Amino acid sequence: MPSARVGQLVFAALLVAAGVAGAVYGELVAVWQPETAFVPAREMVVYGCNAVSILAGAGLLLRRTAAHAARVLLGFTTLWWLAFKGYRIVTAPDAFLSWDTAAETAVMVAAAGVLVARLAVPPHRERAIARVGRGVYALALVPLGIAHLLYVENTASLVPSYVPAPTAWAYATGVAFLAAAAAILTGIAGRVAAVLSAVQLGGFTLLVWVPIVARLGLHGAGEWNELGISAVLTAAAWVVADSYRPRVSG
Repeated sequence: MPSARVGQLVFAALLVAAGVAGAVYGELVAVWQPETAFVPAREMVVYGCNAVSILAGAGLLLRRTAAHAARVLLGFTTLWWLAFKGYRIVTAPDAFLSWDTAAETAVMVAAAGVLVARLAVPPHRERAIARVGRGVYALALVPLGIAHLLYVENTASLVPSYVPAPTAWAYATGVAFLAAAAAILTGIAGRVAAVLSAVQLGGFTLLVWVPIVARLGLHGAGEWNELGISAVLTAAAWVVADSYRPRVSG
């Protein structure tokens, strides 16, 4: 099975899992949390968001429905970004949290965009649309990298105890995100940068958040949320990195 298909399936499965978890608890899971306590018709938003997450994810799992699911996911994530993330940048541009949380959703927008490019448009338009998706991803990496540098002590505290020089790793990972963004935007070693940024996100998921939630069990609700966000971002980054591969029919 081509790597691009595997990345798509992992991303889709995580969307389904997020929607199911939200439906079970009657709430929005971390990847869909708005940056405000006030949401008009909140109950309808919760059910609608979870339904879209489940249906779009399930649709991406099946070849016959994947193109339609990709379009739905791109439209939904874009609207969600505008309604609940992007507006914070306009209303509070000096608050870094506005940019940081918007970046996480932007990574998902980027993944949906490159899926549309691969699955739902003619081959002659794929490159242009995929380039836009990669650009969105690269711009999203900038706040993620800056966050590591601004909050270096918090980042260093998450480095596993068996890894030496945690502060140096905090700086290094922040700089790596910024370097990856520059490489993708300029097209200089863009594919390598996209792959390495996905590997870095995957490292956070496996080496940081999995051990933490394993230690805390059901008592670490916040840590479970962080694990969920990290896993979804890893899968989305994987999808973006795989967009550099040529389209394979069938």
